[in-house]
Amino acid sequence: MAESETGPRVAVITGAGSGIGRAVVRALVADGWAVALAGRRAAALEETARLADAGGQALAVPTDVTRPTEVTELFRAAAGRFGRVDLLFNNAGGFGPAVPLEELAHADWQSVVDTNLTGAFLCAQAAFRQMSGQDPRGGRIINNGSVSAHAPRPDSIAYTATKHAMTGLTKSLSLDGRKHRIACGQIDIGNAATEMTEAMRTGTRQADGTLAAEPVMDAADVARTVLHMASLPLEANVQFATVMATTMPYIGRG
Repeated sequence: MAESETGPRVAVITGAGSGIGRAVVRALVADGWAVALAGRRAAALEETARLADAGGQALAVPTDVTRPTEVTELFRAAAGRFGRVDLLFNNAGGFGPAVPLEELAHADWQSVVDTNLTGAFLCAQAAFRQMSGQDPRGGRIINNGSVSAHAPRPDSIAYTATKHAMTGLTKSLSLDGRKHRIACGQIDIGNAATEMTEAMRTGTRQADGTLAAEPVMDAADVARTVLHMASLPLEANVQFATVMATTMPYIGRG
């Protein structure tokens, strides 16, 4: 069971209302964690808590991670309810429109940057403030990268740029967290079966311009990896992990 010196370990999960976030909540709750669920849709967060059978070990906090005051309130609520925060899973994000870069509106670019990168920074900053001052001191941050942190898809410049930036964020957090006993790692995910990747089952654009269906994997397989990373003692860290559908077009030529 996931317990600290003060009781169950406590996780904050952003983007918890669906997909990978929901799968991670279910895995953590099954392992005995208390969880604070963040996302824009209150009903979706409550549904996640119900599906996880979390009972009193879940707190739904509707949050827009692009708004600093809402992020501050998220961590205040989590620590107020459960006493501390041991884990942040920085998972909130979006693709943006799949259009040629010369047609990408500034507002669409900015929206992806605000959610994927600035939102992750704001949550990490709030986690640092909480984790560095609690007793026992420290905690862990796991950032949701993507295989797009290594290789882009066509017409995905905003998403790809933010996921490359997430790697820089992870490295800086890992370094700056040492003095606070805060570990930071990144999980790069390829083709987990979620609402966001539904089109991959029928046809998604390839580098040569063709459309092709791609294999996907169960999001629960991602959640098990996050749970492993989260369960390590703070003296050990998975710095980077890649979990992907085995035969997706990532390794090799097409």
